[in-house]
Amino acid sequence: MEYRQLRPIYDALEGSDPQRALKECDKLLRKHPNHPSARAIKAYVLTQTGRTEEALALSLSVLETPTAMASAHAQQGLTLAFRALGRPHEEIMVYTAALAHTPNDETLHCKVFKAAARNRMFKEQHQAAVQLNKLFDNPKYIWWLVVSLLLQARDSPKNAAAQVQLKLAERLVEKAVADGNLKSVEELRVYLDVLDVQDKREQMVEVMDVNGQLAALIANDPDLVTQRIELLIKTQAYGKAVEAAIAALKARDNWADYKLYIEAVIASVDPAAAGASVSTICAHLEAWAADRDRARSAKLAQVALATRMFESGFGDAAGLPELLIWGFIDQFQEKAICYTDIMQFIIAHHKAAGKYDAQAAVIDYHWAQLEKRMPAARESAGQSDGEAQAWVNLEKVRYLMQALRGETDPSVWLADIEVLLNFGLTSKPARKKQPACSDMTLLACQRIIQAAFLAHGATSARAQLHSALFKALCVLESGIRLNEGNFMLKLYAIRLYLYLSCYERARAIYDSLSIKHVQQETLGHMILGHGMMLGCFAADMELCYDGVAFYDRFRSKMPRDIESVYDQETYSNIQDFIEFQRNLDCSVQHECTHRYALRGEGFEYGSAKEMVARWEEADTRSIEHTEESLGALHDNRDISVMGLLTPKDLAQWDLELLTRPVPMPGHEWIQAFSLVPQIMHHMVCAEIELLQIKSSELAAIVDKHDNALPRSDLILIRGIIDMVALYIQATDQQHAVDVQLDKLVEGISANLPEDQFDSLFVLSSDRIRNLSAASELFTYALVLKHALSAQHLPAANAVGLALSQQRKSALKSVNALRGWTDKCARSLISDQWLADGDDAFTGVARFVRDSQKQTVLAVTKACSTSWLRSVKNVLMQWEQCSS
Repeated sequence: MEYRQLRPIYDALEGSDPQRALKECDKLLRKHPNHPSARAIKAYVLTQTGRTEEALALSLSVLETPTAMASAHAQQGLTLAFRALGRPHEEIMVYTAALAHTPNDETLHCKVFKAAARNRMFKEQHQAAVQLNKLFDNPKYIWWLVVSLLLQARDSPKNAAAQVQLKLAERLVEKAVADGNLKSVEELRVYLDVLDVQDKREQMVEVMDVNGQLAALIANDPDLVTQRIELLIKTQAYGKAVEAAIAALKARDNWADYKLYIEAVIASVDPAAAGASVSTICAHLEAWAADRDRARSAKLAQVALATRMFESGFGDAAGLPELLIWGFIDQFQEKAICYTDIMQFIIAHHKAAGKYDAQAAVIDYHWAQLEKRMPAARESAGQSDGEAQAWVNLEKVRYLMQALRGETDPSVWLADIEVLLNFGLTSKPARKKQPACSDMTLLACQRIIQAAFLAHGATSARAQLHSALFKALCVLESGIRLNEGNFMLKLYAIRLYLYLSCYERARAIYDSLSIKHVQQETLGHMILGHGMMLGCFAADMELCYDGVAFYDRFRSKMPRDIESVYDQETYSNIQDFIEFQRNLDCSVQHECTHRYALRGEGFEYGSAKEMVARWEEADTRSIEHTEESLGALHDNRDISVMGLLTPKDLAQWDLELLTRPVPMPGHEWIQAFSLVPQIMHHMVCAEIELLQIKSSELAAIVDKHDNALPRSDLILIRGIIDMVALYIQATDQQHAVDVQLDKLVEGISANLPEDQFDSLFVLSSDRIRNLSAASELFTYALVLKHALSAQHLPAANAVGLALSQQRKSALKSVNALRGWTDKCARSLISDQWLADGDDAFTGVARFVRDSQKQTVLAVTKACSTSWLRSVKNVLMQWEQCSS
């Protein structure tokens, strides 16, 4: 009967039509005003239509009705409503009220447990697990209880109760083992976690004993085998660790076990007989290297052992690292992974040689080996994919050697650049789209970028730097044309376009990468915020909303994943899920995405009343930050994705760092753009005391961390600080505002285009960013003027007149820049960026002009079109604004 009554509502919901569902709810409630299920489902439907306050009031009213939870339909509707409202305690109260009617309903008890688990309510989760164990004879509930105790203790490790909870969890597991209820690898991992949190490593070793009760579970799981070796090392049982590693490596080829084997051997080396101490491992590695299927890992382990021994002061007891390094390169240079494998050991060997003042000798040796192999590698590169890859790997080693020896001569970095470019882009293998050719193209481009910054990195030479980077862009775009799926070429292209203030093409390339899911968290920083800085506000807001939607989807999906852990009994995933959820909830990129979205919304023009109301109604409490909350943020942004060929500690040769268009937003940026909305809110609400406090905090950030913020953002922030000073003077009618008003207007005027344009540097430098910041500041200044008017302060007229004059001046100068950009940008690229004036880059210029004409035209068009789009967008912003 009840289902037939509710069927029209369910049909509407299944059809994703909440408005029709709401009408059906009201229709049923007119006939039966107190129908509990209809009221509960209506509460949920209200959440889907954005009427959250009504939904909450109705939900609480239904919850207070004693008999309502006897209906499964009411239970479902109300739990969905509370879940949508983010009220987990009330969701649990629904199940608890339902249990009053059916106290032995196992499904309901499980729902209480899972609701608590989803929402990380560990105390309630523990209590629900206790009830399940009391009422139902199911061994899995023992593990639910153990996991709940473990999570509770981990969540509050300094709480005195944590040790009690861990002791109880340990006793429960020991009883499960005794009763034969520990039957899976997942349950064993829980046992080990309980001991690990208590630092009971000796007991963990006993549990994992190869002759113990649980040995079969361990032997069949590679991760547990590796964990056992690691434990033996931590407990200084090096002999047993060596035995365990040998046994593991005889059974399977696992790089983690190789590394632990080496660590255990080195820890137990007898300094007086180092050679004898490592003889066994050397023999094992040699034997395994003879096996074709595992030769690469075993050979690399030989390199790792020799390097570690050298680092530890044992000389060549395990062989000369340099000989083994080149033996590995000779054997595996035809594999694309070869350089990635060996790079770390070349760097480690070079660093360790510093202890003996032998770094120069090490580099000389490697350089000699390169010179011996390079001619033959170049000669045979066209014969096969493998031969081509071998040359690429040697070129990568050459690049590393030049960085390690501190090479600063641009001509050295550009030596043979045309040879590399020809192979990567115009050779027969390139036309066949061999992967090694894309690698060579990227490598050539990296050399051009490195040489450009060495030659023209000084502020006074930035125009020449941009000319060189344009040529590098032509190389990258040529490579992308040959291999549209090459991720690395596109990442570098995005960076260089943004460095040259070209957002539109950078965004198109970024979109072609099809960034999805968690990549928005790790790679979104490559593009997010740059559109706003370069006048492309609407395009950047699309990314912001996509990012916000990702975080919302993740927030709704992760609780379901956590719930599935208990259904599938995959307990080892639970801590990872919880940590991942915390990391994303409190991540730097999440905060940046939210701040950019707020910033973009504040930039939207409207009537005076709308602009003031927007800031009056803004929820600024949720974005307040303290030093502690900022310190708790996780930075999941991936900056290693650009595939650097040099170690990170060589800043002068770190292309990721060098090619950043502006400083990456960090804690200071997040705090600054958390304060800006708060300042605007306090201003329109006439909360002067709070306004002064927040403005002082913002000024302190600028004073202490101005190098950590983009210059365009500093223009905006300093302008807002001037606005606050102007507003405070305006509220005190005893003081004139002329001086402070002139300062604010000058801050805007100084970043408008000049009357004369003669260089592309006007477009490719920070000028567009600064112009965009000036237009954004003007929008905030309009809010100031409207706030003064709303508060009936006399200074409103003076501010309005000054802003009106400012707008006329801005429209004239920005329109002039638009006309010049449209008319001259393309021809100036040819005249200024492709000419032969820069001797070091003449070969590159000649190559792209002669063999990549279509690409040069395409990049020229992309740059000029991007600049024009940015300037037009800023002009449109000024046209829309009216004081």
